[in-house]
Amino acid sequence: MRNAELQGRLLEPFDPPLTFRIPHSEFRITFAHMTAVLAIDQGTTGSTALVVAADGRVLGRGYREIPQYFPAPGQVEHDAEEILAATVTAAREALAQAKVVPAALGITNQRETVCAWERDTGRAVHRALVWQDRRTAPRCQELARDRQAKLVRERTGLVLDPYFSATKIEWLLQHVPGLAARVRAGEVVFGTMDTWLLFRLTGGKAYLTDHTNASRTMLYNIEARTWDEDLLRLFGVPRAALPDVRASSGMFGTCEARHLGAELPICGVAGDQQAALFGQGCTEPGQAKNTYGTGAFLLLNTGDRRAVSQHGLLTTIACGPRGEPVYALEGSVFIAGAAIQWLRDGLKLITQASESEHLAREVPDTGGVYFVPAFVGLGAPHWEPNARGTIVGLTRGTTRAHLVRAALEAMAFGTKEVLDAMTGDADLRLAALQVDGGAAANDWLMQFQADLLGVPVARPDVVETTALGAAALAGLAAGVWQGPNQFLSGRTFRRFVPGERAAAVRAGAVEWRRAVDAALHWAGAGGAGRR
Repeated sequence: MRNAELQGRLLEPFDPPLTFRIPHSEFRITFAHMTAVLAIDQGTTGSTALVVAADGRVLGRGYREIPQYFPAPGQVEHDAEEILAATVTAAREALAQAKVVPAALGITNQRETVCAWERDTGRAVHRALVWQDRRTAPRCQELARDRQAKLVRERTGLVLDPYFSATKIEWLLQHVPGLAARVRAGEVVFGTMDTWLLFRLTGGKAYLTDHTNASRTMLYNIEARTWDEDLLRLFGVPRAALPDVRASSGMFGTCEARHLGAELPICGVAGDQQAALFGQGCTEPGQAKNTYGTGAFLLLNTGDRRAVSQHGLLTTIACGPRGEPVYALEGSVFIAGAAIQWLRDGLKLITQASESEHLAREVPDTGGVYFVPAFVGLGAPHWEPNARGTIVGLTRGTTRAHLVRAALEAMAFGTKEVLDAMTGDADLRLAALQVDGGAAANDWLMQFQADLLGVPVARPDVVETTALGAAALAGLAAGVWQGPNQFLSGRTFRRFVPGERAAAVRAGAVEWRRAVDAALHWAGAGGAGRR
């Protein structure tokens, strides 16, 4: 069916109006004739839904939290049925506000989290193992001793770590009674959260994933663009127990009317960070985004060229202008906004995070104070797990304003270190940095970041870029937008450009690097002392 015909059928008003039943409420919706896309963002702590109009306006929002379960130290699980229920409820809430029938549905999701379910009934056979789960760390260490890390790196672009899905699937096969036999018999299958939602929303008709999610499983060959036979053997995973892989923008199946009141074509799927990259319009080589959250998550589009990192960055699959698979480098700063949370909750220097901007403006500089918030070690490009938080340059004149400003500056300095590693590995020049996440609301920090990088920093008017990316991928396939530029035309961005203080700010990066060296030296001394 052509897109125009499909949209015309879906956008006809319902007669009589639909009634959704959800816990403790009942509501009726009279649908208007307007072209829009429903985006589902299934995250680690909850599910968000947005209804995005063709002109870029957000017509409706919904959100529902999901519980996490911690059966043992280092173990983190989700109930897949609770994820489905929360997702449907959030989507219904967004539709109730928007009062339109969307032309398409897009899905983005927490990556690496994986579950197993019965092919016939759709019933989950075990709680989902969340990306944060570390129960397979000993297995990863064993594989490293067996010299499998090079194979994993070459085939998948990833490092050997329990973060990814492969050892989680292996653990389920080995620890859930009878599961291995049922998988071999074709009765039980595996999938990440995108695949789970697709399967259930389509009534079991769609068993699929996209390249971005597949590339995070540690089972997917990112050059051959297929499940890797050697890795499947290594982890004991039958190929038939994994979904087929498709481009992120295209037809994935049809959401049954019983879920959301109308049959909706599911036309876009991507992992959360890749969806955010696409939602920010970073579809060409050299374009990058940073999400300032608890940590900072950076992705750099490298196009058709797979960049091999010399700094421990991950190579992953992202989306090109039409949702086609391209390469990207991914890196993270372990502690970003969490440093401000520590100043608030640990030291009680501030009562809310928003105070940090005002305090940073109170002083002309940090008074020589530099803060390396290595509370959980240092990631790329240093990779020193024994590093710990370090503050240098304290004097009797140091105030809380100096400390708060030093914490904000650390977010920008850490971002620059990762971006320098990325552009060096990819031999690309950064033209601008797109930003989102909670700390991106801090105007002072964004200006400091622009001065430090020497390129503009652009912050969108709608910060839910992950959901917007899913909407864009679905809307492109459904004909709502003809290309990413048309999708972005309805959006506004605030641009922070390098200013007159840029030279002085960049000079401070040298001093911050000295503070990083102090943290690394302390890690080495601490390690020697323990031995």
